[in-house]
Amino acid sequence: MTELVKRTLSGSVFVAAVVGSILWSPYAFNGLFFLFCVLAVDEFHRLVKSPRALRIYSFVATILLWATMQCLAWKIEGSEENFFVFGFTFSFGYLLFLVFALLDEIWNHSERPLQNWGNLLISQVMIAAPLATMGFLYFLDKWLLLALFVLIWVNDTGAYCVGTLTAKLPKGNHKMTPHISPKKSWEGLAGGFVFAMGAAVLLAHFGWFDRIASASTGLLVPCLFAFLVSAFGTMGDLMESLLKRSVGVKDSGRFLPGHGGVLDRFDSVLLAGPIITAFCLVCYLLVPLF
Repeated sequence: MTELVKRTLSGSVFVAAVVGSILWSPYAFNGLFFLFCVLAVDEFHRLVKSPRALRIYSFVATILLWATMQCLAWKIEGSEENFFVFGFTFSFGYLLFLVFALLDEIWNHSERPLQNWGNLLISQVMIAAPLATMGFLYFLDKWLLLALFVLIWVNDTGAYCVGTLTAKLPKGNHKMTPHISPKKSWEGLAGGFVFAMGAAVLLAHFGWFDRIASASTGLLVPCLFAFLVSAFGTMGDLMESLLKRSVGVKDSGRFLPGHGGVLDRFDSVLLAGPIITAFCLVCYLLVPLF
């Protein structure tokens, strides 16, 4: 089996799993994305060579953070259960556990406490928390969460196609950050933006943004949505590329044949996810005013 076939098959399975879990049920979504979250956090600690104890602490902290976010997110759906109370309980437990994990560096006489503290907080703030915020977007409207992933994939495709074509010009194209990602160009960024904008307009036609937009706002909300996905998705990609370059690896793991690790698959979401979630929540609150 050639590398291209492996890449195509594994990519298709991944896309089908993500789309299927979102459309199927909140339980399928929570189960699959919690698994992705745990694997991504552990993948990060393996990259930075964290000690086993720190990986266990991050695993437990990720569980508590995910439980906190999901309990609070269920309230968006209007559930009558006491999820809000459970959410604050889990959040209190999460903070206490983080303090305990940080203090453990004192007790075990670690030789690199500052590095371990930083890696623990990075794994929570830059990986676990962004992925956990997906719950807010899902319960606001699953079509918005699906739009986030669709536009990320369309943006990446557009950026790749335009970047590859412009690289063949006599003078080539203009590199964005050659010291981090040599293949990324400003022309590719513009191409991804145009592709994402066109896809957002098409999705708006099918009502994917109706929960956060109104007739008076027209295509403004979908276009802003696409702009944020394109801009912050690219930044998230560069952020993960810088991480890999700093530890001297090409892929973050071997989760998907031909595609790398979990972080490689969700790098764009790490920044675009929280930004889009905040944007959608603000729009949802403002829609009644228009």
